[in-house]
Amino acid sequence: MKSIVNAKKKSSRRYGQNLWGDSNSPILKRNYAPGQHGQRRKKTTDYGEQLKAKQSMKVYYGNISEKQFHKYYEEAIRRRGDTAENLVGLLESRLDNLVYKAKFASTVFAARQFVNHGHVLVNGKKVNIPSYQLRAGDVIEVREKSKQLAIVMTAVQSQTRDFPSYLEVDPAKLTAKYTFVPKFDDVPYAAMMEPNLVIEFYSR
Repeated sequence: MKSIVNAKKKSSRRYGQNLWGDSNSPILKRNYAPGQHGQRRKKTTDYGEQLKAKQSMKVYYGNISEKQFHKYYEEAIRRRGDTAENLVGLLESRLDNLVYKAKFASTVFAARQFVNHGHVLVNGKKVNIPSYQLRAGDVIEVREKSKQLAIVMTAVQSQTRDFPSYLEVDPAKLTAKYTFVPKFDDVPYAAMMEPNLVIEFYSR
């Protein structure tokens, strides 16, 4: 768990943003990248800005692998409509992300482990795949025998995050209904995200 916390702190400093809106994020005190030469921020090129946007989104959603993230891009292109909006919808529909947004886990990294260990039901059935794609109307629930776990109790009691508009959460029952697939403006990003630059990066 300590390694996850340290990775979060380094990621926020590396990309110059408080990615998850943490009140104790090091970026609030040290607004420069980690490492010996972190304070020497260079002016970035268009490619550099696109790369930064891609890496920021990958990390925000739990440090998704490059291979998997590129697949999201390909699926976003395949679907009708705005590609950047499609990408956001696909990423937000991940089970681990929604477990995090429902405050069943305190971080998206913890949510991934929580799902992996079989603590979550989707429409009454156990799902242990963090990248599982939910559809509008699906219901997430913490398994009965998992509801008293310390990780759940701590996350539920946290008041640092609000529930997004596309989740109907019952904190008492530890259930959450995914009401609709969000657009970019619906997502309560704590830091600036630029999915359009991500699309530009892969379109080069």
